[in-house]
Amino acid sequence: MGKFTFFFTLFFIPLHSWSQSLKDLDTVVVSAVNIPLKLQETGRNITVLNQSAIRQLPYTSLDDLLLNVPGVELQSRGGFGAQSDILLRGSTFTQVLVLVDGLKMNDPLTAHFNGSIPVSPAEIERIEVMKGPGAAMYGPDAVGGVINIVTKTFSNKNDETQDISGNLNFGSNQLVNTQQGIFIKKEKLSVSAGINLNKSTGEEIPEKIVDSNTTLESYRTFFDIKTVGAAFKYNMDNGFSIRGRTAFDHRDFNARYFYTTSPFDKSTETTQTCWNHVQLSKIGEKSSSDFNVAHRYNTDEFVFSPDFPSTNNHTTQYLNFTYNYLRSFSNNLTFRGGLQADRRAIESNDRGNHEDWHFGIYSMAVYSPVPALNITGSLRLDYDENYDTEISPQLNISYVLPALVLRAAAGRSIRAADYTERYVSNNLQNLTPGRSLGNPGLLAENSWSEEIGFDYFINNNWKIKATGFLRQSDNLIDYVSTNQADISDVGDLQEGADYFFAKNISSVVTRGFEVESQFNYVFSKSTNLQWGIGYTYLNTTNDQDIISVYISSHARHLLNSTLIFRADRFNFSVNGIYKNRNARQVEAINSFLEESYTVWNARLGYFFTENLGVNVQVQNVFDEEYQNILGAVMPGRWFMGGMKWKF
Repeated sequence: MGKFTFFFTLFFIPLHSWSQSLKDLDTVVVSAVNIPLKLQETGRNITVLNQSAIRQLPYTSLDDLLLNVPGVELQSRGGFGAQSDILLRGSTFTQVLVLVDGLKMNDPLTAHFNGSIPVSPAEIERIEVMKGPGAAMYGPDAVGGVINIVTKTFSNKNDETQDISGNLNFGSNQLVNTQQGIFIKKEKLSVSAGINLNKSTGEEIPEKIVDSNTTLESYRTFFDIKTVGAAFKYNMDNGFSIRGRTAFDHRDFNARYFYTTSPFDKSTETTQTCWNHVQLSKIGEKSSSDFNVAHRYNTDEFVFSPDFPSTNNHTTQYLNFTYNYLRSFSNNLTFRGGLQADRRAIESNDRGNHEDWHFGIYSMAVYSPVPALNITGSLRLDYDENYDTEISPQLNISYVLPALVLRAAAGRSIRAADYTERYVSNNLQNLTPGRSLGNPGLLAENSWSEEIGFDYFINNNWKIKATGFLRQSDNLIDYVSTNQADISDVGDLQEGADYFFAKNISSVVTRGFEVESQFNYVFSKSTNLQWGIGYTYLNTTNDQDIISVYISSHARHLLNSTLIFRADRFNFSVNGIYKNRNARQVEAINSFLEESYTVWNARLGYFFTENLGVNVQVQNVFDEEYQNILGAVMPGRWFMGGMKWKF
């Protein structure tokens, strides 16, 4: 905790600014609320991470970028983007909706793959993070929040431009890291492309003696991660435009103890994701519409151990159609409605072959009876072959004063079980005790959420945000230790054995509050300081006191801070995170999940010319030993450095 206290004290030196206004930045129009609104009008706590900040942050992957957003908790199983679960406001990792250019990316096999997003950082225009429910706008899974990644070609940039940038770094453990991107807009045509690569032999985890009869051999945390993407936009006559994006993501990594704490676990995993999205849109004087078709194709090969047959192969597909229509009736009334139809399917040797159709219809309106007051109402109806029919309403209110924004929101959200929760291990023979077991009879989760908060401008350059929230959930899905005698007609089980059986747990309540500070100090046209810090407190309880795997695995206290300083051709950035949660240990592999940890990442860069420079980066500056998931050792201190360029 001493390392964190030092940096927190350093960063909290009071500053007085006199230049660029954060109020101006607060009028940025965001799309995470479906109807384009300024931040201060949404009635929600939304954080936007823009392209200029992304270029200066200490990151190697999209996971690292999300760590710079207050309130986002990543439960990473390995560094450099290998695999991470995303949590918001005490949600489980299954309860965060991930969008790319407004379309759902959540994987139908398992939410462990929701972080495998086929977008290279060089393609990103901005990342919008909305905390709290969004099911009334986007449908199932938007319980804890929504993350919308907007790529450059889908961002409605109007100015003609040419942007070519990237970097190439080499580092510890034979690390090769590179991000490269290009965006060109000229007249009616825009094109973009990007690539991200992280490859390393990994750290060596030394041999571990568990007891006199068990010794765990050493291994290396290798990873090979590649993401490439390309997109275009063409503006036709009469307000029509067509956009398209294609992307491919490949990940090959050591997955030992990612999912189990068995001493026999020597897991490796290889996943591949293909993403294709086409959009046809029309913008009129008072209305606009768009039609989208997107397809996600994912393969996963999981080898538990090379010592015996243990390979699971899965192929999943997600086909999504959406139509949206927006109409502005006046300066104080805007309406949006839409339709969705999607099909998800799986072929798996341990889960079987399954497919489901889902349909949704929604409407929403923004009404401003007086200039300072904004009321947003949404209503959505979803039908799914898995959970039948669900209705999700939402109401957001904001009141905008010169130095204060008051906001409140309430809404219902739902989430359906994924294919792993419904069918994991069901096709396997003679299941050994302690295995996770799917439940085909799971009901949909449902939650009611309420929040109230404010944004206060201390001056033109310093903003404080605070939000209190409450979520009451029913039928939450989690794995609970259950005896074979209490499991009916599911799997080939051993008599009297205990299994982690997926169940609906009722009456789970999450309470919390979040506080954020955003600061921007401009010394001159070429010199500025940006600093943000956020704290989130969470408390989750259930009326049955059931000990489950995921529902209470989130941090109780989460604190993160990011500082960016730029002076002419020099830039420096540092990001830190402090996490406090329930400690856990497992004797089978002699592993311990510590109650709290603090990790810092830093980056220093300098441009020799207007186009060419160098950078040095350190991940985990103080070489903290920690785990996010019990057994999965996170990287220690890594050094890297190399060249960077922009044209």
